[in-house]
This record gives sequence, C-alpha cells and structure tokens, in this order.
Amino acid sequence: MTQDKIDMYVMTNQKYLPAEKIVFIKQKLMEADESKFQLASAVEFKDPTTILLVSIFLGSLGIDRFMLGETGMGILKLLTLGCCGILTIIDWFSVQKKAKELNYNNLMLIL
Repeated sequence: MTQDKIDMYVMTNQKYLPAEKIVFIKQKLMEADESKFQLASAVEFKDPTTILLVSIFLGSLGIDRFMLGETGMGILKLLTLGCCGILTIIDWFSVQKKAKELNYNNLMLIL
C-alpha cells in the first residue's frame, strides 16, 4: 500500500472517523493488502453532521438512535419522547462521537 493512497483515503474520510484514532487507522492501512484496502474504500460511513441534525429536529422520536443501530434506545426515546427531553438534550452533545465510533468500528471489522 502506498503512502499517497493512504493519505488520500484518510483526508477524504477524516470527518467520519475519530481524530484520536487516525494514526492507528493509518498504521492498519499500511499493513493491509490491496484487497482489504478496496473493501475499506467501499465502506459507507454515516455522516455525523447529518445525524446531529436529525437528533436536533427528530431526536425526541428516537430516529437518531435508530440510524446508529441502537434499536432499544430508539424505542425508549420514542415511547417516552426522549425521556421527557433529557435524553434528547444529552444526545445533542454525544451523537456525533457515537457516529464516528460506529464508523471506526465498521472500518476495523474490515481491516
């Protein structure tokens, strides 16, 4: 794997991944062969900004949690209207980090 390809991949996808784990991702990509790099390039990431906007406007219905694959919490927020708004407000500050962690975990499954 060439350094240029890895740098281009990281620059293209850095907004979807946790900043503190970029160095580790680069290291794993250096160790990966061409087929794994192709699979990693095909991974579709969830946009943290989109999920934040969904959380702001539809968070009390739990749609943000459904988008992150957390069905149980999504149902809880739906039935309790975001636990009377408390869980909704908490999610406004944490949902972007959760989305980036989900993207990182999906990438690590490939690598």
